[in-house]
Amino acid sequence: MNKLFKKVTAVALSGVLVATAFAGCSNAVKEESNADKTYTVGICQLVQHDALDAATEGFKAAMTEALGDKVTFKEQNAGGDSNTCSTITNQFVSEGVDLIMANATPALQAAMQNTVSIPIVATSVTDFATALDISDWTGTTGMNVTGTADLAPLAQQAEMIKELCPDAKTVGILYCSAEPNSKYQADEITKTLTELGFTVSEYTIADTNQIADVTTKAVGEVDVIYIPTDNTIASATAAVNEITEPAKIPVFAGEEGICKGCGVATLSISYYSIGYEAGKMAVEILTEGKDPATMEIAYASDLTKKYVVDRAKSLGITVPEGYEALDITAE
Repeated sequence: MNKLFKKVTAVALSGVLVATAFAGCSNAVKEESNADKTYTVGICQLVQHDALDAATEGFKAAMTEALGDKVTFKEQNAGGDSNTCSTITNQFVSEGVDLIMANATPALQAAMQNTVSIPIVATSVTDFATALDISDWTGTTGMNVTGTADLAPLAQQAEMIKELCPDAKTVGILYCSAEPNSKYQADEITKTLTELGFTVSEYTIADTNQIADVTTKAVGEVDVIYIPTDNTIASATAAVNEITEPAKIPVFAGEEGICKGCGVATLSISYYSIGYEAGKMAVEILTEGKDPATMEIAYASDLTKKYVVDRAKSLGITVPEGYEALDITAE
């Protein structure tokens, strides 16, 4: 029995050693495979303007820093058209990209309509619950989507209006009715503005063709205009400024790009930073196998009060300490 036991044990041990050797080879091959793996990422950006451009730049920077030449980007701009977002993301799905980056809410919604399997990392989305029609929001989407939000500090922006324009009585909120996240921001900031004693009115446009007429109406009826992080208006701030500047109506903006184009002040997030954070999330999904369904949506933490010097002087607004001057010479 002892001889037989020793023989069986020896055979079993040799089998374990062989299996371990094969496992070691398998792991080595797997590690080598992962090291050599390349990735293709499709980027769908809704429209070209400073904020979204910065988010895309940050996203690509984070991925390139982590993966170098192992990542290739297929970058497309939809020119502000949600239908084009759908065409672009559908093309990405057909091409079998490894991940889709959706820059702005319509890009995210289009990507979601075209795939439930390819990971989607979105950025510049104000409220993911609104964008994805999720009623029981917990901080994660529960689907093939994660990303970073550009939700502005709305209550603090309302307080900024009070701080810089203490004599103002009425505020007009100018935004595009086709952007659900803009409506969300309008509703939220109205609560604080009302608490601060302002009378608030909404002025909405369906597209950029209506900017001149609607803005003209607004400047004739309110003391101050507020523009949330709205992509449609962000792409046509010059049209707003042509009307508000001669009328001496101060415009407060939800983000820096809009402020440069037509505003006097903003409490803005960094779109480059939220894009960069989204890029880091994409790397984790592709290289570590993280599940976007369980990755919490991230929010901006670095906020800066900024103002346009010449517009503040022209409007007779005294800006207290703590504000950073915005350079608009290149605008």
